[in-house]
Amino acid sequence: MGSILIVTEIQKGQIREASYELAAFAQQIAAAGGRDVKSLVMGQGIEGQAEEFSKKGGGTVYAADHELLANYSAETASAAIRAAVEASGADLVLISNTPTGWDVAPRVGAALDAAFVSDAFSVDLEDGNVSFMRRVFNGKLDAKISTTGGTVVATMQPGATSPFDAATDGSVEKLEVSVDAGALRSKFVEIKVAEAKGVDLSKASVIVSGGRGVGDPEKFPEVIQPLADALGGAMGASRPVVDAGWLPHEYQVGSSGQVVSPKLYIAAGISGAIQHLVGMKSSNFIVAINKDPDAPIFEVANLGVVADLFEIVPALTEAVKAAKG
Repeated sequence: MGSILIVTEIQKGQIREASYELAAFAQQIAAAGGRDVKSLVMGQGIEGQAEEFSKKGGGTVYAADHELLANYSAETASAAIRAAVEASGADLVLISNTPTGWDVAPRVGAALDAAFVSDAFSVDLEDGNVSFMRRVFNGKLDAKISTTGGTVVATMQPGATSPFDAATDGSVEKLEVSVDAGALRSKFVEIKVAEAKGVDLSKASVIVSGGRGVGDPEKFPEVIQPLADALGGAMGASRPVVDAGWLPHEYQVGSSGQVVSPKLYIAAGISGAIQHLVGMKSSNFIVAINKDPDAPIFEVANLGVVADLFEIVPALTEAVKAAKG
């Protein structure tokens, strides 16, 4: 039996929380099936990050330290991952379903002639074989994908599980990666960070989000924003709202937007696709308002209100204003 290889990501000098979530999945599989957990940390000057990850679920960590790995490139990252697979004997490679994960994972899967599973939210062992769960048909159904042998490369949804936070024994080994700057067909130029707009939802203690049930872009400043203001919080939105162009991307809550954990999260007119749920389900208290009693959002809500949001939200806004005097 092979081992599990976690491919970590470094952002702003720190290993991303999503990588510790991969560690949680890896440790779960290891406990069930006896596989060893191994990891790859790649970059430049990453000894400290590799040491830290080895003590928090990373097992044996391969540290690929190279100037050409300092900034992300699909070519160099793919070379490092393939070197780590060879060194570890891994038959399961876990990569976060992030923009860089979307880019490099298929390339690695093709190079290894491996089975490929994308955007999974859970993983398990069944009779020694690995199985994954992922959403299909725009989140309306769950599909189970089972593997029957050989190497598997999978991307896992950020936020689908809690980060691994227990102390573990691990070790760090240097990993030599053969990359030639002259042979690369692309090169890193620069990182451009979009200008921050609106509110940083990750820091908001109260978030009031609207979904397609709001029905019209003009209703957000008329109905959703006033409640957020009354509560001293921020306004958010689901992906369909952003995709429709009703609000900019910085308002999007979900696996492809911002993952949030406020003290209070109010979801108005949001059905609750898995991509949205993984972005807000760790909120301390969740209130869901939806006319559909079977909406998935009610599965994670602490308080569910089956009603018309245009009756409930304005009434709630007035009640909050009255209580605050």
